[in-house]
Amino acid sequence: MGKRKITPERAAFRKQLGTLMAGAGIQSMEDIQELFREMIGGFVDQGLEGELDEQLGYSKYDYRNKETDNSRNGHSEKTLKTSYGDVEIQVPRDRKGEFEPELIKKQQTTLSGDIEEKILSMYAKGMTTADIEAHIREIYGLSVSDSTISRITDKILPVVKEWQSRPLQEIYAVVYMDAVHFHVRSEGQIVKKAVYLVLGLDMQGRRDVLGMYIGENESAKFWLTVLNNLKNRGVEDILIACVDGLTGFPAAIEAAYPRTEVQKCVIHQIRNTTQFVSYKDIKALMADLKRVYAAVDEATALAELDRFNEIWGKKYPKIEKSWRANWAGLSTYFKYPAEIRRIIYTTNTIEGFNRQLRKVTKSKGVFPTDDSLLKMLYLATMDITKKWIGRRQDWGVIHSQLEIFFADRLPG
Repeated sequence: MGKRKITPERAAFRKQLGTLMAGAGIQSMEDIQELFREMIGGFVDQGLEGELDEQLGYSKYDYRNKETDNSRNGHSEKTLKTSYGDVEIQVPRDRKGEFEPELIKKQQTTLSGDIEEKILSMYAKGMTTADIEAHIREIYGLSVSDSTISRITDKILPVVKEWQSRPLQEIYAVVYMDAVHFHVRSEGQIVKKAVYLVLGLDMQGRRDVLGMYIGENESAKFWLTVLNNLKNRGVEDILIACVDGLTGFPAAIEAAYPRTEVQKCVIHQIRNTTQFVSYKDIKALMADLKRVYAAVDEATALAELDRFNEIWGKKYPKIEKSWRANWAGLSTYFKYPAEIRRIIYTTNTIEGFNRQLRKVTKSKGVFPTDDSLLKMLYLATMDITKKWIGRRQDWGVIHSQLEIFFADRLPG
């Protein structure tokens, strides 16, 4: 690898920095840390003085422009915890006690902002309480217990409840639904609970997690509760729902959104029906099966399914039977053009999100309560979805096609 080129500007900056360090008598890393502490202290002191100048309306000693009966009243000392060690600062005071600094809040004792925010951020990334405790101690020299971390993260629960009940858009082009399972302690036992996730693609082509619901058993009654929750939050119509064979879902969607098209995940159907195929047969069988799900239209697909059964029916009779039994839900996408097909024939969109959640939660073997599971999933969701900016590049084409297929359900 060639030597990296240094720009003239960077070379000049390094020269200035070298002169500064030489003048400050820098001879070790400890000296560098001390220099940084002094620089930070000076920066904060200047910033606080500037804030008080702005609040009072005049700068220090500029009495001719003073138009307030309030005035400066000395300073108070404060010690800030920083990644470079303790920094002593001078906080200016006003005579009326009205000064509320923004740079360093009155109760703030760390320069990097709230330790609580750092703890929430680490919790969102799946760090264990032991890891968080060690990190805070190493960086800030502070000791935080498991109970303190739990108390801090519990503060997010009202925010989660508010997020779960926030208003939603009236129409969603596609809604994906799936479940992720976790182990939770309940009444002295460890039980497996499902978190049911709902991810929406709105009419602007943007993704959003519409809700997450903790339950134990899938049923039509449960899914109707979920769908009614969406309806109560303002969702009047869902054009297409993509699911992975969820128990009770067809009856629930029929009751809540009777005009919604339902598409079962084709990829899951392929996996479920080919998992016991012999290794020597799998390549040829998959090629014949692809002729079914990649057909240009439903009539061709059914003809290819007949052909598939003629070739493989005797050896693997359950495959063709399973496809026919689920055909109503599997074949929905055939009526649409390729652009819409690509976003609905599989639940990969929500499964990718699920994988990210599992990555965050893998350090947690068992969650002590439903609330502990919910707050970690919420924080992880906020961390993941902040990167969901913009819309699909092909959304203009997809939107135009949806306007044709669902003309009677979309506003003009």
